[in-house]
Amino acid sequence: MEQLLTVAPDVHLWTEQRGAPDAPPLLLIMGAGASGLGWPEPLVDALAARHRVIRYDHRDTGRSTWSYEQRPYRITDLAEDAVAVLDGLGVERAHLVGLSLGGMLTQLLIADHPDRVLSATLIGTAALSTTPYTRPDGTVLPAEELPGISPEVLELWSQPVEDHGPEAELDRRVTHWQALSGDQLPFDAPHFRDLERRIIEHAGRHTTSPAHALADDSGMLRTEALATTEVPVQVILAPAEPVFPPPHAQHLTQAIRGAHLTEIPGMGHALPPRLLPILTRAILSHTQGVTAPNVS
Repeated sequence: MEQLLTVAPDVHLWTEQRGAPDAPPLLLIMGAGASGLGWPEPLVDALAARHRVIRYDHRDTGRSTWSYEQRPYRITDLAEDAVAVLDGLGVERAHLVGLSLGGMLTQLLIADHPDRVLSATLIGTAALSTTPYTRPDGTVLPAEELPGISPEVLELWSQPVEDHGPEAELDRRVTHWQALSGDQLPFDAPHFRDLERRIIEHAGRHTTSPAHALADDSGMLRTEALATTEVPVQVILAPAEPVFPPPHAQHLTQAIRGAHLTEIPGMGHALPPRLLPILTRAILSHTQGVTAPNVS
């Protein structure tokens, strides 16, 4: 079921729900500049076997309002949008799954709205914390010195996005996904081309917005709140992750109280078909049995 929700004056977000209406809600939060359709259909369907799955388009993506130039917003506003989606759909609390920037927004929700979060799974993201990382040998690394984005991805991100038509844009997006996928598994170019073609058809445009790259990202650290949270958190360890490479995932488990690691061999910063069954099992294993918020 699709629905357009008003989350702020003149700001509307496209949402979709799948699964039994009375099943435990599960909110999927995508990354920067990414439509909710970035969550692959097989994953959504598999999760919907046990959950009321909700996905949505961030502002300036998909069918949601594109208006950053007229009304700039902060990254923290995108986290409040997620709360507004839950409000608009009558969801008191939900399991969360966040990818990349979506993983950061999920951390903001864990910290700022723990009463709305049943559990959280974080994928391909970094800790919103100044807690240092302690290596297996006991040495300590300041959080700001953790490994950065791979040169290949940085090079792609540094190039201006020019409009040469839909097919050229599809080529660009597939190249981008190849870099994000890492180098440990064969790259499924037809899958990602089909995915992006459906995203373009869904949005009704092949152009993209730089809004999330331009949005103010200050005020996002939640060191103390994450270190004391009662929300059950799972962190997906992706060995081929090129954006937040290891040990970012390990650092998350040290920065977030009680968080645990689940490794998916070969995974990078993408959701290829061959890994979806493993990811589905990891998410469902984490959400199983969690029926009430672990907050006072």
